[in-house]
Formats: sequence, structure tokens, C-alpha cells
Amino acid sequence: MSDSTYPSLTQHAMLVAWGQYAQCLDLIAGLEAVSLRQKTIKHSPQTKVIEFLVAILGGLPHLKDLSRAAHPLVRDQEVAKAWKQPAWADHSGVSRTLSGLSRDEVRQIVEVLTTICQPIIDREVVLAWRDRDEIVVDCDLTGRPVSNSSTTYPGVAFGHMGDGVHLGYQAALVSFHSPTYGRIWLSVTPHPGDTVACTLAEELVLATEAKLGRSPWRRTDLLQQRLDVLARQRICFAQRMRRAHRTLQETQERRQETQDQIEHWQAQVQAYEAQYEAQGRPERPHSRLAQARRKLQVRQDRLPRQDQALARAERRLDRCLTKLAACQAEIGQVRARLERFERENAANPAPLRIVLRLDAGFGTPDNVALLIEMGYEVYSKPYGRWDLTKELKKRVDEQTEWTRVGKNAEMVAWPACSVKRVPYPLDLALERFYTGQTRRHSVLLHSGAEPVTDSLPEWFGRYNGRQTIEAGIKQGKQVFQMHHLKVRSKEALYLQEQLAVFAANFVRWAAHWLATQCPQLPDGWQEPEKIPVKEQVQVAAHTSAWVTWNEQGCLLTFTDHSVFAGRSLQINREWTYQRVLPFTKSCVFSTIRAP
Repeated sequence: MSDSTYPSLTQHAMLVAWGQYAQCLDLIAGLEAVSLRQKTIKHSPQTKVIEFLVAILGGLPHLKDLSRAAHPLVRDQEVAKAWKQPAWADHSGVSRTLSGLSRDEVRQIVEVLTTICQPIIDREVVLAWRDRDEIVVDCDLTGRPVSNSSTTYPGVAFGHMGDGVHLGYQAALVSFHSPTYGRIWLSVTPHPGDTVACTLAEELVLATEAKLGRSPWRRTDLLQQRLDVLARQRICFAQRMRRAHRTLQETQERRQETQDQIEHWQAQVQAYEAQYEAQGRPERPHSRLAQARRKLQVRQDRLPRQDQALARAERRLDRCLTKLAACQAEIGQVRARLERFERENAANPAPLRIVLRLDAGFGTPDNVALLIEMGYEVYSKPYGRWDLTKELKKRVDEQTEWTRVGKNAEMVAWPACSVKRVPYPLDLALERFYTGQTRRHSVLLHSGAEPVTDSLPEWFGRYNGRQTIEAGIKQGKQVFQMHHLKVRSKEALYLQEQLAVFAANFVRWAAHWLATQCPQLPDGWQEPEKIPVKEQVQVAAHTSAWVTWNEQGCLLTFTDHSVFAGRSLQINREWTYQRVLPFTKSCVFSTIRAP
């Protein structure tokens, strides 16, 4: 790239700045090193992948906006220069390249993004632990609807998205609360539209641990206690099964005895009838024939009742066998989990305290129990079919003292409650709030060392702090235009999801980088935790500036037609960053063990 002292005009000022930051991160070199099997005619396939990332960073709704927007990116040579590209390709060429990417090629591209992100994530984990003694992680599921009549998107399905049922995909997202940047996306995984949150809890937690490179201390003590309880239950179920089997045998024997007696007395009645007919004797009320008929009738009347008793005994035995089989299966599952967790603890010298905040879609009894056993401090709400609201409403009356926790919200709580279908005690809270004239109730649940019932406003605020991931999802849709799927192949759709979360992180990281070297930043850009991402992406990335290149980087001078007129940004291609040393991951943290 030749340097020039003559200024050139760009219509995409922030994309130039971000190109310089991408060079600092070695992002461009990493993407250019990916081996893509497609041919280079005028533009390399790597250039087109980088162009796709730049389009997402610029918040372009559609790929065609690369060529057909009011100020087409493909004609902005200064942006191409900032991203070390000779020129940009037409949107049709970008589309063809993305459609032709293989799974292995997309995997290589994502590995480059991971390599860039991991040192920053590692450092923020260290800072979060140092400053707060905990790591706060949020998980959520969001819809990516497409036209309900579309037939060209692979693997779509109808599912609940937003305010109704739509055709599309679901994106499972995990975010981490960073001390420096506010929110860092850890992972995103696309799924068919009919996927529900309650099936993804373990998947998201494992994705979190893979990105953090760390995990909590597994609660093998709880699992051992659960195994002991299950062993006693198995003994009880086995005893019930044996009693039910014995009852069934006795019922079968009694019925068989009755059936034999019926056959005997039927033969007696037939014999007496033949004898009386041969002798011409009349049948009298107390004759042997009459007595035989009565004994036959008694046993015939007894048989239906014994059939009913037999059916009840069979059903009881089936129930006992089902419960015993379920208990044995659960014992096998818990024992396998215990063995796995023991191995993980042995390989985890420095476990973390991780706070996990989930919405009600994830809060099934099985998920809550699993997350507790995995060592997480869980903040959630119960899943819809696991309704605790009615049970808790029975515990309150007119004398119950409610605590105000919000403008229109009150709470009452109970610590360490035993809950059906969950083997461990939970802190439960009933909250009531008004929406217009309607009073509504909902339940919060918690498991962990934090005494949340001592301060209900803090509990309420703590759980509702997960709005940060909801805000991030909204930002992804409205700022980075993820409500527009720009591609239609399976691999390219996956790549778009990965690039979108990377772009959201990239903008925040770049804001901190700019704040350290540019004193003339616009108002509100100095604090990376509160950076106006929408303003940077939707406004600054589409505003005009003069670019003067020099050996260190470039000088961006916003034009008089820009909303940032009068400001200049001296951007140097240098970045001082303290990486986390490898030993830090294993010895910097205080070791946490189960209480």
C-alpha cells in the first residue's frame, strides 16, 4: 500500500478506521491465509469474504447494497485500501463466492475469528474475576424469520419467533459481561426454527466453557447425594414391584381357581340335568340340581370382579416396572455424569464462579438440576409447564409483607425450598406487577451461594440485568441487520451468524482502541462500555471524510457535510495489548470447592 500526502474522499469514514484496527489485530492477514478452492479471476475469494464482513460492519441490509446503495462500497477505494484490498467485488460475485463455500472452508474462517477473539476474552475473564470474583454469562434464543412462503432457505422450520409462528431459524446466543467492553458475544449457533430453548441449555453452557477455557467446580458431592437417594428409591421401587408381582400372581391363582370351579360346576349341572331328565324327576328349589346351579352362578358372578382385580394388578405392576426402569436409567445417567464430572474436576485446578442468567424458556426442572450439578449459580424463571406460580400464591395472604423492587413490581421470597422434580433446594420468589389495570404474577428461582432472599431488590435487579443480552439481540437485528439474511446456503448462513457476533465485538474493541489514541472523538465515544454502536455503524460508517495516508496509518478529517464536521481522527496502526500468560489460566484464581 503506497502512502500519499494528498487527501482522498471516503463516504465510509468508520470503515476506514476499522480497517486500520483490523490490521492491528492481524485479522486481514488471517482471512487472506485461509485456503479457499474457488478461482481468482478479478477478485480473490478471500477479498469477497472480507467484503462480506465489511458489509456487516457497515450495517448493510442486503448484499446488493454493496453495489447499489446511495454511496456504493464497491466504489470506495479508500475503504479497500484501509482493508489492504486492491478493490471490492460486485455484490453478485460476493454472493456466488459465499454460496460456494464448503463446510471446511467456513470452519477455517471461523477459526481465524476465534484466534482473534480468544486473547481478548481471556484477558476480560481475568479482569472480571479480579474485580468482581465472578463471571456473568447470559444465554438466549432468538428467531431469524424468513418469508413463510419461501422454499430456498435450507433447513428452515416453523417455530415461535417474536409475536407469532414463522418460518425461519433460531439463533442460540451466549454473551459475557466484560469489565472493559460491557458485552462480549461468546458464541452463536443457528438451529431450525422449531428448536425450543429448553433443549439447548447444556449445549450453550458447554459452548461457554469452550470459549472461556474454564468451568466451575462440578458439584460431585451433590451428585453423590443424589445417587444415594436414587439407590434408596430403587430399593423402594423394587420392593413395590415384588409386592405388585406377588399380588398379580395371587390374583391370577384366585381367578384360575374360580375358572376351574366354574368348569367343575358346569359339568355337575349338566350331569344332574341328564340324571333328572332320565328319571323324570322335577327340579325342586333345594334339590342337588338347584344347589349346583346356585354354586355355578356364584362363581360366574365372581369372575368379572376377579378380572377387574387382575387388570388392576397388571396396571400396578406395569407402573412399578416403569418407575423402577426409570429409576435405574436415572441412576445410570447420574453415575455416568458423576464419573465425567470427577474427571473434569481432576483436570480443573482453577475453577471459576460463573453466574448464569436464563429466561424461562431454559428453566425446566432437568435443566436447573443439571446446571446446579455443573457448578453454576443459576438465575432463571420456571418453564411454562413447570408452573410454580399457583403453589407460591397459596403461601401468601393479606398479612404477607411484600417488598417493592421496582417502579411497579413487588416481591416476596422463600429460601431453600424443596421443589417437586428438582433434587436440590431452590430460592423462590413470587413477584407481582401491574400492566395497565391488570395485576400479573411470575416466579424467580435461584440456586447458589449468594443469599438472594436477604435483598429482594438486588435479586430483582440481578436477574433483570440479563436485559443486556436482549439489547444485544435487538442491536444485532436492527444495527447489523440480522433480520435480513443476506445469503441462502447453509454454510454461508452459518458464516453470517459468526461474522455478525464478531462484528458486534469488533466495534466495541475498536472503540476502546480509538479512545486511547484519538482525543477528538465525538461525544459519548470515550467509554467502550457505553459506546453508541448504532451511531458508529449506521451513521459514522456512512459519513464522508478526507483520508490522508501516512506511514503510521491515516488522518481522518470529517467533511463539512458530515454530522461530525470539524473533527479529525489520527489513526495509527499500532496496538499495545497485554496478553494473558498461559499459566494465568491455571493459577491466578482462587480454587473454589463445593461447600
